[in-house]
Amino acid sequence: MDILDRIRKSKARNDKVTKVVKEMKQAGVKVLRDKEWKESIELILKEEKVYVPNDERLWAKVISLHHDTSVREHGGQ
Repeated sequence: MDILDRIRKSKARNDKVTKVVKEMKQAGVKVLRDKEWKESIELILKEEKVYVPNDERLWAKVISLHHDTSVREHGGQ
């Protein structure tokens, strides 16, 4: 399962931000604050970046994916 699927299926998706965005969608609001927040393909986006819910395991995974890639590219120097 890739990281985006893990974010979509996270139990932490019930946090305050996710609830507000879902309530906006149910109310028919497409965009909040000039495209700042929106939902796309079951992901919450803030300024076109994926919002990671309050889930420490997901945060750690995102950080390790980014950090591990950078280390391999420059040999840790």
